[in-house]
Amino acid sequence: MNMEKQYKYFAFISYSNHDMAWGKRLQRKLEGYRMPATLCSEYGWKRKPLNPVFFAPADIQPGDLSQELQERLRDSKNLIVICSSHSARSEWVGKEIAFFHSLGRADNIYFFIVDGIPNSGDPETECFNPVIKSLGLPEILGANVNEKIYRLPWLNRERAYVQLITKLLGVEFDCLWQRHRRLQRRKIAALTCSCIAIVAALIAVWIHNRPVDVHVALNESSIHNANLPPLKDAIVSLALENEIKTDTVSSIDSKAVFANIPAYALGKTVHLKVTGRDWMPVDTTFTLSRNIIVNMQRDPNCYGNVEFRLWSRRNERGVANVRVYIEGLKAISDQKGRIRLFIPLGKQNSQYKVISKLPLEDNILSMPTTPSRVLRIMD
Repeated sequence: MNMEKQYKYFAFISYSNHDMAWGKRLQRKLEGYRMPATLCSEYGWKRKPLNPVFFAPADIQPGDLSQELQERLRDSKNLIVICSSHSARSEWVGKEIAFFHSLGRADNIYFFIVDGIPNSGDPETECFNPVIKSLGLPEILGANVNEKIYRLPWLNRERAYVQLITKLLGVEFDCLWQRHRRLQRRKIAALTCSCIAIVAALIAVWIHNRPVDVHVALNESSIHNANLPPLKDAIVSLALENEIKTDTVSSIDSKAVFANIPAYALGKTVHLKVTGRDWMPVDTTFTLSRNIIVNMQRDPNCYGNVEFRLWSRRNERGVANVRVYIEGLKAISDQKGRIRLFIPLGKQNSQYKVISKLPLEDNILSMPTTPSRVLRIMD
């Protein structure tokens, strides 16, 4: 019973040192190629039937290199020659072809063209080593990575790889190429989806971290009184995780603007303070957003607490039990002549007219007042 000889290597790659990168790439392609399950069942192949492939930089051991290479060539079922203008001038490539031919395996020599022009006759461009012609090898069209079948160079390279594989295995080119193209399209689709996902993630991160402007508007929530001075130069402070930003609001209709706030801070709780003369201070926390409205209330005591003394210039003392009216509200001076009265916010003013039975030298009170403020009676 005849059995096919078993070889240690499926193929031996012969190359010039200038083409080492192509040799490594070809070795990876061949050893990593997975055959369709249907063909494996039909031909009895393994899923990766092209293993192992000998490539000198990865497999050669120190010692007598010439003898070592001869042993590797004997142990290889096929010889793959990487053809280029460099390998065409390589004496070593020629010797490897000649030795493999001497083993009686001329039909197992295959050519993989990476550079140059086949049978050009020009030493500068010829890609076939002259030993091929001197041995009388039959005219063989090698798989050529530069053959312009498709518009995309990488697709032409893939076609050349598959063309070489089909020659090595003795199967129809279309049988593998159509499947290979489908796999490549799936890989491209998967890669495209991955790229889109990565770009989308990067955009999301950029959006999440890009700086934004936060605007803080002030709203008067207390009773509006046009007789009182408006809000002026309120100080707004915004406390973030690691810094405090401050801005000045010139009027109730203006806004504080905090620029370059990290977008990731939006939605987080921040500390906010607002202070303004004659207004109640605000000290609170907010969920940060691009636009914040802060309710402000006037301090009712500033223009509402009226306090002064009725004073007798002649007696040099306060005048007790004197009834006065301010904004229609009545008050009576105590034993020391002191008068205290609170004016509701809606009736407040920056100045008040004091009406009394006793004539006063000056009956106008400018606010705010203090306990030392006196109105003298005319006596």
